[in-house]
Amino acid sequence: MKRLIILAATLIAGLSACDSLLDKEPLDRVTQFDYFKTRSDLELFSNPFYDNLLDKTPYDEQNDLLVQMTLSDVLYGGDKRTVPNTGGGWSWGNLRRINTLLEYVDQCEDKKAVTEYTALAKFFRAAFYFDKVKRFGDVPWYEVQLGSADEALYKPRDSRELIMTNMIKDIDEAINSGGLTEDISTYRVNKWAALALKARFCLFEGTYRKYHRVDPSTGKAWDPEYNKDNKWLREAADACEELMEAGVYSLVNSPANVATQYRSLFTSPSVLDQEVMWAREYNDEKNVRHDVTWYFTSGSMGQGWSLDADFVYTYLNRDGSRFTDRADYKSTTYAEQFENRDYRLQQTVISPEYRKLVGGTSKLFAPDLSVSYTGYQVIKFNIDDKAYESASVSYNSLPIMRYAEVLLNYAEAKAELGEFSDDIWNKTIKPLRERAGVDGKRPTSADPYLQQYYGLSDSDLLEIRRERAIELLLEGFRYNDLMRWHAGELLNKQWYGIYIPAMDTSYDLNGDGINDVCVISGEAGNEPGVTYIVLDDSKYSLENGTTGRLLYTVGRNFEEKRYLRPIPKTALNINPDLGQNYYWR
Repeated sequence: MKRLIILAATLIAGLSACDSLLDKEPLDRVTQFDYFKTRSDLELFSNPFYDNLLDKTPYDEQNDLLVQMTLSDVLYGGDKRTVPNTGGGWSWGNLRRINTLLEYVDQCEDKKAVTEYTALAKFFRAAFYFDKVKRFGDVPWYEVQLGSADEALYKPRDSRELIMTNMIKDIDEAINSGGLTEDISTYRVNKWAALALKARFCLFEGTYRKYHRVDPSTGKAWDPEYNKDNKWLREAADACEELMEAGVYSLVNSPANVATQYRSLFTSPSVLDQEVMWAREYNDEKNVRHDVTWYFTSGSMGQGWSLDADFVYTYLNRDGSRFTDRADYKSTTYAEQFENRDYRLQQTVISPEYRKLVGGTSKLFAPDLSVSYTGYQVIKFNIDDKAYESASVSYNSLPIMRYAEVLLNYAEAKAELGEFSDDIWNKTIKPLRERAGVDGKRPTSADPYLQQYYGLSDSDLLEIRRERAIELLLEGFRYNDLMRWHAGELLNKQWYGIYIPAMDTSYDLNGDGINDVCVISGEAGNEPGVTYIVLDDSKYSLENGTTGRLLYTVGRNFEEKRYLRPIPKTALNINPDLGQNYYWR
């Protein structure tokens, strides 16, 4: 056992992620012939795939719906719009580890284990390259272990067509090899997770090619043969159909819990595996914890995550009607915006009815505008106990993959194929809305509000986008959705907050008799419990000068070249044949 631990540590140290394959020592300096012999060897070697390749944060990257204090280089203007020297996601150590396992897996004496871990490695190789394609477009394809002297390290990038084709090959082999279990397994990759991943990246590619007129890596028109007969959308739909017809998963849905069941998926200590297909488990007994509740409530360490009012308006009324059909929707009070709305709204942000424990006693809480820049303060992942805020610990498990996404991917793929119908609506969008207490009827006309927001006229696609934004909010999808829809300009939009009827007047947002916020232009008052927002701060203003929606302004500058990230300078210095992405040249 001691020898095994030492060898494993040596392997991990030699194969850890870095920014250049040139930093890697060839594996032949490690005694690989003494390793990869048993199932436990393969398990130990592959465990880092999960940790290294999975996003550990439950909230989204920069997007149009989520207001926050610190923005990434993707959105900033000025000197941050340059090609970085290193980093930016151009790291390949995880791929080398995957290819190492595939090269030596046949040394294992347990042939069933060989099949299982080959499938696992190919699943993660497809996931690895999906991330690279999203970031950089064309990248080099490597399917063998490389040492620092291999000439393949200096080849040009391979085409997006080749990368995506090889990703399909890998994921299909993982799905069809028999190496992935068909049992529910929320902490390990199973066949259903592989089908869901396939649907995810095929939908991405199919819609990316529809909404982007040219390949942003080359600046040239797409090859029509590559997407003949909409093959990527077809592959996405077929993968979803196979998963749905298997009947392994369903939505968590009980009419008695309509006001709480959506949020329970994100706050439950145990994984609700009826719907959650894959999750990160956190457990008090095992002392495995995270600090998400603290981050969403902290004024010092958090990012002030809050929602944009334009997005909050898209939540439907429970009778299925549109909130934005009201002539006065922009000037409704905070309390009015929660009346008879989709129950997911009050399970996503603090509502006038929100309560949490303080020293074991349940108390009403209004949004804290000292940590929420718009007043729509996020609670989707929070534990409703102030003790978790001060201790900066939480034990709720966090989903990585949910069946709800599969339904949404299927609906979108079929709509983009021109094959959407009442039957598909009833299998996908309707149950998601009804789970949230909303009438699930299919609209007969396009929503003018969403038409203006997205620049689309197709009623079904607009409703699918509405549902996708609401259901998957802060789960890591929105930024990538904007990229594939060629909707990056939405990242530049003004962020709006709650409606303020008048300046220099304190308002009680949740009806508990305590005023919560006051917008002023001069010196702050001292009323207990009130957060004073000073308009002479360059970030804050009111829409109509002295009244209207709160405006939170941070300079942003998303432009066409940012649909892909640039290849770092160091990588280009080492290998000029990589070439730079078209709009970054």
